[in-house]
Amino acid sequence: MSNSVQKPLPQRQSIHPQTNDTWHSIAQRELSGESLEQAVASLQSWNLHVFARRVIDEATGEMGNPILPSDIVFLEPPLTTFE
Repeated sequence: MSNSVQKPLPQRQSIHPQTNDTWHSIAQRELSGESLEQAVASLQSWNLHVFARRVIDEATGEMGNPILPSDIVFLEPPLTTFE
């Protein structure tokens, strides 16, 4: 009988946003080594589950995509695994 032990899968670096965080505030705080424009674009592409969400802002009546403190925001692209 084989006793194979599975290694835990690596986890993507992520955060729960702070109250009132925006893509820009997260980029400035978490990805300060990149240009702000590139950091925001990266965050949005890694977090389509948040970026694509559309909600009507009750204060303005406009569509937006708020970042909620309960969201998980990834700070790096998906990890690739090789077997």
